[in-house]
Amino acid sequence: MYRIEEPIYFSLLIIIPAMIVVFLLVLWWKKRTQKKFADLNLLQNLAPNTSTFKSVLKLVFLLLGITFLVIALVNPKMGTKLQTVKREGVDIVFALDVSKSMLAEDIAPNRLEKAKQIISKTIEKLGSDRVGIIIYAGNAYPLLPITTDHAAANMFLQNANPDMVSSQGTDINGALELAKTYYNNDEQTNRFLIIISDGEDHQEETKQVAQTLTEEGVKIYTIGVGLENGSPIPMRVNGTMIGYKKDNKGETVITKRMPDVLQGIADAANGIYIDGNVTDKPVTVIADIIANAEKSEFETKQFSDYKDQFQWFVAIGLLFLLIDILLFDKKTKWLRKVDLFDEEKTKK
Repeated sequence: MYRIEEPIYFSLLIIIPAMIVVFLLVLWWKKRTQKKFADLNLLQNLAPNTSTFKSVLKLVFLLLGITFLVIALVNPKMGTKLQTVKREGVDIVFALDVSKSMLAEDIAPNRLEKAKQIISKTIEKLGSDRVGIIIYAGNAYPLLPITTDHAAANMFLQNANPDMVSSQGTDINGALELAKTYYNNDEQTNRFLIIISDGEDHQEETKQVAQTLTEEGVKIYTIGVGLENGSPIPMRVNGTMIGYKKDNKGETVITKRMPDVLQGIADAANGIYIDGNVTDKPVTVIADIIANAEKSEFETKQFSDYKDQFQWFVAIGLLFLLIDILLFDKKTKWLRKVDLFDEEKTKK
């Protein structure tokens, strides 16, 4: 198990593309200047040892050296020991609606990204609680099983999108049924299900399913995102917008948030409905509820005794830099005879 100690230093990798651009500009300038000075055959006679290939090779070694030194600054650590620890917390499952209507941009940047922000910021406020994530549209799928690894939860969450489900729609009933399988600790006294959606196309029997789940000890809360006056659903191909979703009659589909539907689900489950258009409101409400809930003790396995690994990257980085220093950017007599880099064929 690896851990990154100083990820901020990854920003230094911007040096790599910058150096490549500078190298190409200098190479272009040299070629342009040389053409003004003399023709190609004369230049080869005047400077027979010039090697563009070796200049590129030196740049590659230099960039590799810098890359490994930057990774050394990040200081990756490796866990060497897996131990069992006891923790206290509650089980929280987030059911995220990833149907096409969640791509509506009536709230910035869109409903789905707003929902992700709410989940991510809520997870940041949790202690040792366990979290799980379900995504649903026409079907419900487990995105992340219940876990104490909050970093993994955020990573999986960012990848959630409508393309991950095979059919469109809003199968909230499937999400509720799937949630039952997440709570594998019979001794857990507090289990929470947080449903985040625009409330569109939910089935009538959802209230009954939610009530049944509540009777099994699961506390259900709903969060609504989107505006009630509605918004079209943008359609994109490779990130480029190509229009808005239309129905069978060719009319632009307008998707609206349905707070009454989400309120009804919450009421049936003796829970709370929260307006999620302002991120801080649902995050604060849910975090307060979790903080005041009774915690149950559970066991979990985690890596410990993390050891620094930066020294390996320093050594490899310095090796590449040393090769760059020792490698000539011009041909040498013995190198021309050996033709190590097969430059003669390259010229042909």
